[in-house]
Amino acid sequence: MAGKKEAGVAARQMLSVGQIAERSGIPVSALHFYESKGLICSERNAGNQRRYPRYILRQLAIIRVAQSLGLSLAEIREQLATLPEKGPPTAEDWRRLSSQWSEDLETRIAKMVALRDKLTECIGCGCLTVEDCPLRNPDDQAAAGGPGARAFDPQ
Repeated sequence: MAGKKEAGVAARQMLSVGQIAERSGIPVSALHFYESKGLICSERNAGNQRRYPRYILRQLAIIRVAQSLGLSLAEIREQLATLPEKGPPTAEDWRRLSSQWSEDLETRIAKMVALRDKLTECIGCGCLTVEDCPLRNPDDQAAAGGPGARAFDPQ
């Protein structure tokens, strides 16, 4: 009898995709998309319906915040993969993610400040060469990759 009771408690702690959508404000289609991209995981009940543990609401909040900060889904997935597979993340897990994302944001901010500071002088400069562009190829960093066209993002 105790096994049935424990299974009932566990089932009540799982939420349907509709419940997750309602509580998180994220459309069902986005939840399915996140799952297809490996950002979240569900389990299937006997009727083959998706069920999510309650802690997925925290992960969804983190995904949304990370997206608003400009992180790609691949970057978010990579970091979420470091969280415990079963069970809620610990405070230390969140501190680690926050620290990593803070470093990424500082790098992005520095790039944006450089863009802002050089933008006025670059608009209409007419350099027309990748070698001379201080925004796209500062100090001709692309030359290190050898001859030929290439797409790059200077660091």
